[in-house]
Amino acid sequence: MIGGSTPAALAADWVVSMLDQNAFVRASSRFADAVETVTLDWLRELFGLPPGWGGALTASATFANLTGLALATNWWAERHGVDVASAGLAGLPRMPVLSGGHVHPSARKALQLLGHGKDTVELFTRDEVGRIDLAGVRRRLGELDRAPAVLLATAGEPNAGEFDPLTDLADLAEHFGAWLHVDGAFGIFAALSPRTAHLTAGMERADSIAADAHKWLNVPYESGFVLVRKPDRIGPAFGMPGAAYLPGPDDPRGGYGLLGPESSRRARALPIWATLAAYGRTGYRELVERHCDLAAHLAATVDAAPDLERLAEVPLNVVCFRYHPAGLPEPELDDVNRRLGEALLDDGRVFAGTTVHGGRVALRPAISNWRTTADDLDLLVEAVRELGGAIARAG
Repeated sequence: MIGGSTPAALAADWVVSMLDQNAFVRASSRFADAVETVTLDWLRELFGLPPGWGGALTASATFANLTGLALATNWWAERHGVDVASAGLAGLPRMPVLSGGHVHPSARKALQLLGHGKDTVELFTRDEVGRIDLAGVRRRLGELDRAPAVLLATAGEPNAGEFDPLTDLADLAEHFGAWLHVDGAFGIFAALSPRTAHLTAGMERADSIAADAHKWLNVPYESGFVLVRKPDRIGPAFGMPGAAYLPGPDDPRGGYGLLGPESSRRARALPIWATLAAYGRTGYRELVERHCDLAAHLAATVDAAPDLERLAEVPLNVVCFRYHPAGLPEPELDDVNRRLGEALLDDGRVFAGTTVHGGRVALRPAISNWRTTADDLDLLVEAVRELGGAIARAG
């Protein structure tokens, strides 16, 4: 899932580098602070979230997950009568984190950095590809007997672009009083099109949402964002300890450096603002729909090829498939496809990462670059079949 840089975003990024302003607080760059305020509200509107939501820009979806889960941690500790920002986790029980099998490693990394541990996530799955077992989640929440817990949902998992059922998870969070965090690195862009908006239904009932701008928004790296239903929680979680030369979280001189994990930070809002100003919601809706059409084209091409096998449905923009020629025994397919992934990198004509989906090694091209065309995808299929055939013949 590698995006590109739209012309508007690239030009704005050059300006950011040229000015080299620190977007820590208003005093260090009133310009950056003002642009970030507008940009965050535009992102809220872009995804159809209600007024009152806020957020922060981060370096990546990993940092956005870190921010959202830090807010969940502060909320959870409050329920136990502890100000975790001040006192830390010592003496608290383990924070329950419940998820399906689509949980991304970046969410685990965030939990690791927050002191909960990467293995704290309790997985509830109903099949080999990790679809969530809602009944199992409900049972576990019942066992917790209204103790605070965090539900971790995925909107667009990397292998096949699948979504956890956000409305069902929002219902569970509401019924049991849990925090719902949505990892929507690229998938929340499905909200932009009437064709795919059903995939994100219920997202507006989450407590926090993490996403990447340098994927489907097509702005330069490093750019992520977190959107929060109750933004007044961010300051207490991330405000820095007092110092005579720094504003506090409630100081009118404060700014977004007090509303996230980073202090010194570039004015990363400007490329997002510029690309949204240039192309708007309509432009990005058309981009999402074009990429979904391209994914459907790739899926149809794979289905028509006698030596390729698609391994999953295509709900959005990811096509999961493998090289599978006739007569090649199943035990050898994983090895051939692993070698194929390496061969594609060495060949250099196209790029598609490998994965394991349902226990089978596969390719997972994810279409998000604004310049991608059907010809590019036809070249991908041609290269896969050519290199795969050479590997299979070589044995």
